[in-house]
Amino acid sequence: MTDILFLAHRIPYPPNKGDKIRSFHLLRALAGQCRVHLGAFVDAAEDWQYSERLKEWCADVKLVPLGRAARVWRALRGLATGAPLSTCIYRCAELDAWVAAKLRAEKISAIVMFSAATAQYVGPERSAARRTIVDFVDVDSDKWRQYAEQAAWPLSWLYRREARTLLRYEQAVAAAVDASVFVSDAEAQHFRALAPASAARIFSSRNGVDASYFDSGVELPNPFGASERVIVFSGAMDYRANVDAVLWFTQSILPRVRARVPDVRFCIVGSRPARPVQRLAAVPGVMVTGQVPDVRPYLAHARVAVAPLRTARGVQNKVLEALAMNCQVVSTSAAARGLDDAQVPGLTLADSEEDFAAAVLAHLEPSVRQAGAGRQYVLSRYDWGTNLAGFLALTFGE
Repeated sequence: MTDILFLAHRIPYPPNKGDKIRSFHLLRALAGQCRVHLGAFVDAAEDWQYSERLKEWCADVKLVPLGRAARVWRALRGLATGAPLSTCIYRCAELDAWVAAKLRAEKISAIVMFSAATAQYVGPERSAARRTIVDFVDVDSDKWRQYAEQAAWPLSWLYRREARTLLRYEQAVAAAVDASVFVSDAEAQHFRALAPASAARIFSSRNGVDASYFDSGVELPNPFGASERVIVFSGAMDYRANVDAVLWFTQSILPRVRARVPDVRFCIVGSRPARPVQRLAAVPGVMVTGQVPDVRPYLAHARVAVAPLRTARGVQNKVLEALAMNCQVVSTSAAARGLDDAQVPGLTLADSEEDFAAAVLAHLEPSVRQAGAGRQYVLSRYDWGTNLAGFLALTFGE
């Protein structure tokens, strides 16, 4: 059986947030066709309990801790160099030694790198005679460019530096590997324009949704009051773009909605809420759950899901999961940019505060959900098996 080395910047289990959802399904798809040797970082203490579970799909597993102190120290050291901080944070002698030993001991035929930061472990001498595929997922350098445009000095300077240095690194990685993969056609096309010399080796592989799990037909307990009209936002609440999204919605859009519907409730569902998010719990009509065992009841019983992200790249799983649950979604154009269709059933786009509030209000009135055209769209376009077939073909050189 073919042996594959799979490197990830974060443990690909459990599949409970954007990058881990994609990396887990990719890992599982690879494990169905070959022996997988996994090397990954663990940045959350609660994730160590899953090391044994990963052996269900992997021949062996190497997990390396990456705490907050280590991230800050490596980033500060990186400022003295011309390297992007995103790669400095994931520079680790222990993982590098494990990769070297693994490549000597095993007949590894291909190396899959999940996120560009892991490509630093695969130089020319290690990639010789092996297929090399990097899943960039998104054009991360452009995300930092967007952050720089929104931030005040000195953060604007820091983010601009990261955008510039990370783009150079992304271009160098793309030039060195056999294939670069992005989460959508739009992301791939954007990067082809940034790295034209590698354009012929840049591909896209869409995300998927586990539609048997995110199924509106499954009976789920109502976490709200029986008559409550609820707006829901779901996502990792320590992620900068998500924090900005709920702050903007609470401060600028929710008051417009509450002026018309005073009893409406805005429910923020997601793990590790940052301090500014925690403070929103004191705002009338706002509920901050923290981590929940199952997000589906919140989607199943909300009137509308929102994705008010002002900075976004790639595909937002929160949008696809809500649509799969037959929940109407109001989203900014930025959050929906990764979808390959201009018109998506069940999805309303709005960018101004006034338009966003009006779109949310339109979905608060009906007592019965609209027909599940959004779910049918997800079923037809976002099946993991179908969408990862191309990635597997790239991995095995087919």
